[in-house]
Amino acid sequence: MSALQTPAPRPDAPDEPLATTTERPRAARRVLMKGNEAIAEAAIQAGCDAYFGYPITPQAELLEWMARRMPELGRVFVQAESELGAINMALGAAATGARVLVSSSSPGISLMAETMSYMAGSEIPLVLVNVMRGGPGLGSIGPSQSDYLQAVKGHGHGDYRTPVLAPSSIAEAIELVPIAFEIAERYRTPVIVLADGIIGQAMEPVEQRFRTPERVPADWAVGGTDGRPPRVVKSLHLRNEDLDAHNRHLQEKYRTIAEHEVRWAGERLDDAEIVVVAYGTAARVARTAIGRIRAAGLRAGLFRPITLWPFPARELADLASRTRGFLVVELSMGQMVEDVRLAVDGQAAVAFEGHAGGVVPTPGEVAEAIARLEAATQPVPAGGRR
Repeated sequence: MSALQTPAPRPDAPDEPLATTTERPRAARRVLMKGNEAIAEAAIQAGCDAYFGYPITPQAELLEWMARRMPELGRVFVQAESELGAINMALGAAATGARVLVSSSSPGISLMAETMSYMAGSEIPLVLVNVMRGGPGLGSIGPSQSDYLQAVKGHGHGDYRTPVLAPSSIAEAIELVPIAFEIAERYRTPVIVLADGIIGQAMEPVEQRFRTPERVPADWAVGGTDGRPPRVVKSLHLRNEDLDAHNRHLQEKYRTIAEHEVRWAGERLDDAEIVVVAYGTAARVARTAIGRIRAAGLRAGLFRPITLWPFPARELADLASRTRGFLVVELSMGQMVEDVRLAVDGQAAVAFEGHAGGVVPTPGEVAEAIARLEAATQPVPAGGRR
């Protein structure tokens, strides 16, 4: 049974939800949806005012869905001339207080890094969807999770962080999109929804539980100045002391996000001796492997980060005190494993299993890796030999 860990309440509203939301009237109807299309519709139902993008596999269906649906609703859709054009148009639209979505895939996301830094520095809210493909370089169009470090350690230059949400199913992607808009607007920050290519391309039956978050008053946004002083949205601070003060302000905001926006889910952790840490498609593979290994008598559980930043390090550290080992499974050569090692801090063994370039680890491979880690972490008998 999965136990979703929700964020801690804010000090200014200890007993209230973080935002008032409106449930869509057709919430109970189950339909077959592709991940990219579900993410797009979730953004539309969340009140997205404008979308900017450029076609790239494996997220092209998201753009195609927006191309049809946004004009139907009288909202803004622009297929830009490039990823650079798309993200800079998005900056301009979001600076007016509009609720804006941008999507792309790994090479395209790299092109957007400079403007993401500008948006973080200017404190402009935006939701950016990255449906990851194999890399580095042009790589392949196969699914990957090799953009983890890029997303969680700062997409562009400078001392900034970006909240990152990672769905492991299409239904969860529908839930996380409005949350991404909430976080973006509450803290005035870009937010990344990080999905691998399988989440974007797979089709699943889902209940259309769409949500429209209440808008946060954008008393900072630019626009007409009739009846008020002009406002300036910028990331340029030419006096070093001003930029130092601005960076300190940003870091305080990131500390607040890290305190109140951590999300994770756990399965079969109560008696687990080996814990698999995985997100996205890798978590689904791990769940199957854990079922097999449990049938063989080994006690394993799943720890699934939902916010990759802020990373649930405190929760992993608590778990490490009663666990023999952690197996990190990724569709990469090992990136999240670094954050797991930092969180565990030597309290338990940490091993890695993964593939890159579009190759997905199989449940059998993960089950074998669990068994190897279990054998390697067996307690040493009193005589000194196993």
